[in-house]
Amino acid sequence: MEKREKIILGLAAMFTAASGVLHFAGANPVVSFVVTAGALALLAVMVGDATEQLGSRLGPGATGVLQSALGNLPELFVCIFALRAGLDHVVQAALIGSILGNSVLVLGLALLLGGLKNGTQRFNSEPPKMIVALMLLASAVLVVPTLAKELHTPAESHILSLDIFLAIILIILLAANIYFSVKGDPSVVLHDEESSHAEWQMGLTVAVLTGTAVGAAFVSDWFVEALQPAMATLGISETFAGLVVVAVAGNAIENLVGVQLAWKNQADYAVSVILNSSLQIALGLFPILVLLSYILGGAILTFVLTPMLVAVLLLAVIVSAFIIYDGESIWLEGLALIGLYCIIASAFWWG
Repeated sequence: MEKREKIILGLAAMFTAASGVLHFAGANPVVSFVVTAGALALLAVMVGDATEQLGSRLGPGATGVLQSALGNLPELFVCIFALRAGLDHVVQAALIGSILGNSVLVLGLALLLGGLKNGTQRFNSEPPKMIVALMLLASAVLVVPTLAKELHTPAESHILSLDIFLAIILIILLAANIYFSVKGDPSVVLHDEESSHAEWQMGLTVAVLTGTAVGAAFVSDWFVEALQPAMATLGISETFAGLVVVAVAGNAIENLVGVQLAWKNQADYAVSVILNSSLQIALGLFPILVLLSYILGGAILTFVLTPMLVAVLLLAVIVSAFIIYDGESIWLEGLALIGLYCIIASAFWWG
C-alpha cells in the first residue's frame, strides 16, 4: 500500500469505530451524523481503491464494470436502510443528487482545476456523447411517470406497474452498456494503455474490499438513524438532505478521482469517468432500488418525482451535454457548472 492509502484506511477505521461508539452511546445526533457521513465518504474511497486493484488484474473493461458495480456500495446501503425507515423522498433526492453531484459539481471541479492548470483541455467527445444520450433516455424514464401522475392520465392508477416495467427497461440498457463497454466500438470505448498494474496482494485486496463493504453496511444504518434527528435539529429539509448531504457522503467524494485525472491533463478519462458514474446511478442503482423496495418491507420507491427534481435533472443533463459536445473545455465552463450546482442546491434548502 502507498502512504496515502494507509492513511485513508486508518482514518476510515477510526471514523467507523467512532461512528459505532457514538451510535451505541446515544450521542448528540448532529455529531453522530457528521462523523458517520465522514466515515461513509472514507469507506467509499477505500472501496474505490480496492476495486481498482481487483479490476487491474482483469483488464480496463472489467475494471470499469467493477468500479461501477462496487463503487456505489455505500450509497446502496444508505438507500436500503433509508427505504426501510420510510424515507423514500430522501432516497429519491439522494439518487438525483448523486447524478447532479457527478455531472455538474464534480465535472465542474474537474474542468475548473484542469483548465486553470493546463489551459484549454481537449478530449475525445464520442464516449461522453454516448453517455449523455443514455442519460437523456434515463431522464425520460423519470419524466414519463411524473407527467402521467401530474396530468392525471389513465396510467396514473397503474404507476407501480409502470415503475416496474421501466425499471426492467433501464436494467436491460445497463446490461447492454456494460457489454458495450467491455467489447464495444474502439472509437467510443476508451482503453487505457497506461492502466496501472495491481500493487496489492490478492489477499489484501479481498480483505480490504470485504472489510469496507461490511463497515459501509453498519455505518449506513447508523447514518440513517442519525439523519432524521439531525435534520430536525439543523432545520434541514428531507429533500435538501438527500439531494446534497446524503449524495455527497455516499457517492460524489469517491468520484473525485475524475478531478485528479483532469488535473493531470487526462481529460479523456476524467470526463468519461465522471459522466459514467452518473449513468450507472440512473441505469443501475435507481431501478434496482425501485425493484428492491417491494421486498425490503419499508417505503415503496417510485420513479414519480416532484416537478422541480425532474426540471433540475433535465437541466443538468442538457447543460453537461452542451459543454462536452465540442470536445474541449476551459476553466470558465467548470466554474459555470459549479455555480449551477450551487443555484440548484439553494433552491431546495427549504424543501
